[in-house]
Amino acid sequence: MRLLPEPARALLGTALVVALAQTAPLASADSGVVIEEWAVEADGRPRDPYAAAADTVWFVGQAGDYLGRLTPSTGEIAIRPLEDEPGPHNLIVGADGIVWYAGNLSGYIGRYDPETDEIRRIEMPDPAANDPHTLVFDEGERNIWFTVQIGNFIGRLSLADERIDLIEVESGSARPYGIKVGPDGTVWVALLGTNRLASVDPESLAVTEHEIPAADARPRRLEVTESGEVWYADYRRGVAGRFSPATGAFAEIALPAGSGSRPYGTALDAAGTFWIVETGVEPNRMVGIDTATAGISSVTPIPSGAGTVRHMHYYAPEGEVWFGTDEATIGRARVTTP
Repeated sequence: MRLLPEPARALLGTALVVALAQTAPLASADSGVVIEEWAVEADGRPRDPYAAAADTVWFVGQAGDYLGRLTPSTGEIAIRPLEDEPGPHNLIVGADGIVWYAGNLSGYIGRYDPETDEIRRIEMPDPAANDPHTLVFDEGERNIWFTVQIGNFIGRLSLADERIDLIEVESGSARPYGIKVGPDGTVWVALLGTNRLASVDPESLAVTEHEIPAADARPRRLEVTESGEVWYADYRRGVAGRFSPATGAFAEIALPAGSGSRPYGTALDAAGTFWIVETGVEPNRMVGIDTATAGISSVTPIPSGAGTVRHMHYYAPEGEVWFGTDEATIGRARVTTP
């Protein structure tokens, strides 16, 4: 496998291609969920994979300072080192194949073109916003919305002119973390340093904070259903939460591992199942919650143990949830029939 066209590859000179062994699949007897994992020999905390196509999965090496690409059919991985050591935290891939990543330690969002091997840095306009965290496209890929955890901002990058707007969160030390765009365009953010969720009006950029009734709640990641309900992982209290913007009502669903479950990575599939990973148990367990009934539909252990699953991506064309682990693997869970 080649990560880059030959001319760009020759210019790069430092790309590393490694053939990898595939972990044997594990199937849950009661749910039919099948999880496969690929060991990443480059290590460096591989995380936040994003399926750009059925056989093209990009991810970052947060501690290893690289972009990676997995070809699931062959098990091959290509590594593109990032010499400026930006501690890449997350990436997303556009329909045009461009890879966008968060330069978490260097205060920029990176734009990588695999065809030319060109990287361009879009710097934060305010030095206080020095740790871009999680990125997400809006409808039509007009903008990238992102969080700035320690800087306490929610940001918007216009892809038309690469202008960045920064919105400071009113609550101090709110730690904006997980971020998703709802079907109506509203941007939702989990404020990890508080017991609140935030919503952003995409036109006015006005931010509204929504207080979770439990004072010690700490939402970390979230998803938004087609009906506009917000489902989130309460990392501190070990529950899955549900918020209805229409009524302002909150509800909680107990997770199998209880208060010590430490739910972290989340995803929402086409069937309306909210997937959440319990990282407080070993092995980590992938839990499915039916958002229509609020009942738990499956519990599946992750073969490698995982250590911690921090973020997940649902790839609808194949019915797959992709994730990275602190055990240096990239994982795929087949959860729906495409």
